[in-house]
Amino acid sequence: MSKKKILVIVGLVLLVAVIIGATIYSSQSKVTKVLVGQVTREDLVSTVSGTGQIKPKTYVNLGATSFGRITHLYVKEGDFVKKGQIVAEVEDQSPASQVAAQKETISTNQSTVLADMANEKTAEANVEEAKADLEQKAFDYQRYQSLYKEQLVSKADYDAKKSAYDVDVATLAQRQAAVAQAHAQTEAARRQVDQSIATLRGSQYSLDLTVSRAPFDALVTNVPVREGETVVVGIQNAEGSTLMTLADMSVITAEVKVDETDIVNVALGQSADVSVDALPGKIFKGHVTEVGDQALLRTTGIATSQSTTGTEEAKDFKVIVTLDDPSSELRPGLSATAKITTAHKPNVLTIPIQALTLHDPALDSKKSGAAVNISQPKTQPIQGVFTLQKIKGSLHAVFVPVQTGITGTTEIEVLGGLNEKQQIVIGPYKVLRTLKNNWPVKIDKTPQTITTDSGS
Repeated sequence: MSKKKILVIVGLVLLVAVIIGATIYSSQSKVTKVLVGQVTREDLVSTVSGTGQIKPKTYVNLGATSFGRITHLYVKEGDFVKKGQIVAEVEDQSPASQVAAQKETISTNQSTVLADMANEKTAEANVEEAKADLEQKAFDYQRYQSLYKEQLVSKADYDAKKSAYDVDVATLAQRQAAVAQAHAQTEAARRQVDQSIATLRGSQYSLDLTVSRAPFDALVTNVPVREGETVVVGIQNAEGSTLMTLADMSVITAEVKVDETDIVNVALGQSADVSVDALPGKIFKGHVTEVGDQALLRTTGIATSQSTTGTEEAKDFKVIVTLDDPSSELRPGLSATAKITTAHKPNVLTIPIQALTLHDPALDSKKSGAAVNISQPKTQPIQGVFTLQKIKGSLHAVFVPVQTGITGTTEIEVLGGLNEKQQIVIGPYKVLRTLKNNWPVKIDKTPQTITTDSGS
């Protein structure tokens, strides 16, 4: 074969190779690279998070109960106190002197009662004496009355006996009246004693108000006053009216704020894991014991019902999580985060959250070149995922509508539309937004980080 023919053949072969290569490159350049995941079966836990602070369930601002100067403060911030323990004292000279004076008054009145009781005894003895004398005078009068009828005694003697009898009758009546008067005086004296005792109770109460005691076992969290300062009574939250704040640390809660979009999933009794910024690495178990009914403005914390502005802004709801086993390391006011378990389903089909997308069927009609009538109503996007399927030997992304259930941290439950181990497109996000049904794709094996986006 001549050299010229060989060169022609080689040239034709190279030309064919170039054409084939160009064709392959052109076809591959139209294939979209996608990241691939898989439908798996696993236990899925749905959680809601909220941030807030540690608070005791019960705390009290121990207010001043007596006006005066603080003479003793027996505790400081951070001390633990027992129920009934004396924590502070206010000057007590005035109520103490009143108590002492009233005790003396009671003693005097009791002596008066004893004297009146003795007078009662004397009056009663006088009555008995008068009765005996009257009885004797009655016998004499009756005897002389008989003798006088028989004219054995003179009228003068008879009149003398009658007069003596009448005098004794009057004397007995007088002495009986004296007994009644003595009884009345004794009763009045007893009432004076009772009145003095009642007054003493009032004075003693005023004296007791100068001593402040812990109403329950508690931690002293705040002492805004010092010894020597004067405290006042009855002015709530005013300076000088609060001696200290006591917190019952036997029941500890985490008061957190949950976003309005998540609050519908929170219910009483749900379990929660509480972490405290000051105690890294420690998780405290708890459960939801209160779910707020009023929305709170995120910027001010004021309830929307109390807000006077009409500005729309993000809102939160208050949720109380009671710790099951609180630690002595916890202090009121520590920053805390509660992760509340709102649902738990074992062994369910799941897909990565970023695989879920809203697909507009109108995009598919544009792909096929069909005319789009703008007068037709807009189609509603459909929730689903793109699955990988081989069509005529090449890989395509086929959109499949799916029904979803609870949402975990990175996975979401699939209720229908997919099978276990089925391959699905999980990204990138920009590709998922514009990917069309039955679009040719190829798997991108380049290592990269997948980020979820709320727009998916």
